[in-house]
Amino acid sequence: MKLYLNDLGMLSAVGDNRDEIIQRLQAGDRSGLVLTEEFSSHPVYVGEVRAELPGIANKYSVYDCKNNQLLLAALQQIQGTVDEIIQRFGADRIGVVIGTSTSGVRNTELAIESVANRHIKPETFHYKQQQLAAGADFLANHLALKGPAYAISTACSSSGKAFASARRLIALGLCDAVIVGGADSLCRFTVHGFDALESVSKGLCKPFGQHRDGINLSEGAALFVLSKQPGEVELQGIGASSDAYHFSAPDPEGGAVITAMQTALKQAHKTANEIDYINLHGTATPLNDAMESKAVSNVFGNSVAVSSSKGMTGHALGAAAALELGICWMLLREQNQQGLLIPNINDDEIDSTLPSLNYIKLGQKLGRSINTCQSNSFAFGGNNISLVIGRA
Repeated sequence: MKLYLNDLGMLSAVGDNRDEIIQRLQAGDRSGLVLTEEFSSHPVYVGEVRAELPGIANKYSVYDCKNNQLLLAALQQIQGTVDEIIQRFGADRIGVVIGTSTSGVRNTELAIESVANRHIKPETFHYKQQQLAAGADFLANHLALKGPAYAISTACSSSGKAFASARRLIALGLCDAVIVGGADSLCRFTVHGFDALESVSKGLCKPFGQHRDGINLSEGAALFVLSKQPGEVELQGIGASSDAYHFSAPDPEGGAVITAMQTALKQAHKTANEIDYINLHGTATPLNDAMESKAVSNVFGNSVAVSSSKGMTGHALGAAAALELGICWMLLREQNQQGLLIPNINDDEIDSTLPSLNYIKLGQKLGRSINTCQSNSFAFGGNNISLVIGRA
């Protein structure tokens, strides 16, 4: 069964739409990462979406939060394709699967603060805003869809796992198309949580850098239309694994990560040499980057082009996998005959103690069109996902 990623809407700290995002990423633009105290007791660098977001209609006010505004903004970018598939298949044959780790918890934080300071709960606050499934519920209601609608929340692999779930819905004959992706929004809960784990960088993050010291948290959304309708980009392979090595630290040997990457390759009927570019998970934490570089070296050697885009986008947690698959989708779709790639921006030297990989430098090109990409996302508890997409 062949499945296609027919359209993409996305926004992030790097840009308000997919064209702006790819241009800024290829230019090595780090301006989306800014220093702020809004989400922490001390200044930290975060990637905040600064686009003017659409308002949510009053009849959906129980879903009114930034997370759902991000989803609505991404949806508006693909509205024509969504309308077309609804007309083609019917509202009862379209599913919605959204990955998230924060949902609208920022609204809860503000409500708690209001009660603590003024003994008044904001009239606009509703518990649905923080429910993990709120984004899927909101989109399904907004579009009057009757198919399955639910959320996946497996930390940083959430929106990657959403693609596995969406593919299953179509394979089982429950849906003809699925609106699939993810959204996460900045909040104090995640910033303080990662700070407590000593995983937040003191400056701009440095993926695979010699002086890397943690992540820059960020936000964003990416929505795809997945269906059997032939399109330019095919979802070719998905590899999922779990090692349960530690609650928050990766297995340093990367055995389950190797399994995920190899499974995705096998499903895609690709060899390691046929992958043109890998978007690495590349969080810029000491342990993750050491593990991932070791695992990638084991499967691919050191010739395939690799980079982490998180040096520019930041780490959008539950939305990261969908955003980074979106980056790969754009590399395949754009008229880029010289194969201009995404650089590994870290303003640092690559850590010489890590296995040698072909980290992309600013302006580096493949020298031909990009045909196949792989994207990795790894989460707490050793919950891993690797996705392969290619030109159809």
